[in-house]
Amino acid sequence: MGAWDAWIGREITVNDRLETALAHRWLATFDLPPLSEGPMPQGVHLCLCTPETPTARLGSDGHPVRDDSPDSFLPPIALPRRMWAASNTTFVAPIPVGARIERTSRIASIAEKEGSSGPLGFVDIEHVTMADGNEAVREIQTLVYRDAAAPDAPFSPPETDAGRFDGTAWDVVETRAPGSALLFRYSALTFNTHRIHYDWPYAREVERYRGLVVHGPLIASMLLRLAALQCGENSLARFAFRALSPAIAGEVLHLAMRRDRRSGEVEMGAFADDGRQVTKATASLA
Repeated sequence: MGAWDAWIGREITVNDRLETALAHRWLATFDLPPLSEGPMPQGVHLCLCTPETPTARLGSDGHPVRDDSPDSFLPPIALPRRMWAASNTTFVAPIPVGARIERTSRIASIAEKEGSSGPLGFVDIEHVTMADGNEAVREIQTLVYRDAAAPDAPFSPPETDAGRFDGTAWDVVETRAPGSALLFRYSALTFNTHRIHYDWPYAREVERYRGLVVHGPLIASMLLRLAALQCGENSLARFAFRALSPAIAGEVLHLAMRRDRRSGEVEMGAFADDGRQVTKATASLA
């Protein structure tokens, strides 16, 4: 038996409601007009059924404390740093404003591996989101745990003038510079208390990032908005993304998309101004 076999299959169910006020806040975050009825754009599921951990149960990084009690959903892997590494999402049906939401999350697998930077822990979580009793979204989320950086480690990502982003191979490129206000709003929407997204001294001095880190799912949400502008609202059947490198708040981020007209497959990516790929994503149309 593996060290974490007792956690595999562990489930948690959370209930929520997509109230009009929450819908308006989500839409305002992405500069969209208010919507009081009808289907919401894809990506809204990421701000539903958010964590409800008491403040007293948060660790020094802002994440909920993990332990070996039966109430601990995530395993207490002895690696202190955590990141949302990837998601593979199937959109079954749009989520309407006012819908009653139920999300069941299940630990699907846990693995420990050795990477180039040291030991890594991988946790796959299966999420099923129901809206008014009907399946709306299926998602497999991958979390990665790693060791802490040394106090004098170089900042990540390193500053470089080695290259520039070249958008000529992409059908569409949208350039943004997500700032601290956007990060704050997204943290509030998702009740995400990880300090790398709002505590600049902590992000630099403790986790050794060059600045505040843009949330992986926020970048994914921006890519979903790009797909909606090009293909129409709620047009994707599947969307998968993988984080490759940190994006820093206030720095230019290029959101790129190209579409295979024959297969309907869509390739997307987010790139730093120096050409470094931050996020890799693929999608298929409904």
